[in-house]
Amino acid sequence: MKSEWSSRWKASSQPRKQRKYRFNAPLHVRHRLMSVRLSKELKGQLGKRSLPVRKGDEVRVMSGSGRKTTGAVSRVDLSSLKVYAEGITVKKVDGSEVQRALEPSNLMITKLNMDDKMRRKQLERKALVKKEVIAKEKKEKRD
Repeated sequence: MKSEWSSRWKASSQPRKQRKYRFNAPLHVRHRLMSVRLSKELKGQLGKRSLPVRKGDEVRVMSGSGRKTTGAVSRVDLSSLKVYAEGITVKKVDGSEVQRALEPSNLMITKLNMDDKMRRKQLERKALVKKEVIAKEKKEKRD
């Protein structure tokens, strides 16, 4: 375990290697670790279960003290693997309010921010591939 990071650590069942995988992961892997599950409507439209969260997405807190609150994502922190949403705050001792750090696993995306052309293209491409796979499976079942 001397190397800085290895994708093989993900396959390990040892908690220390799982932690090392997450803490030392490069940014492109950390982005995938920030995946949030989709609402039933979005899941039906896109044919996907989860997507990496982005700034501008509308999210709903599913568990924790801020449960059932919604807000737009204002910041995604890849270094701490946390999400910050507008309207979900915590009061400090001095009385000021700061945004509460949220774990991606406790969130659900209710509305996607589709301003990014690359994200839109990626979703369309993956939806086409999924439709082709489903059609191919149906054809094989008939034969």
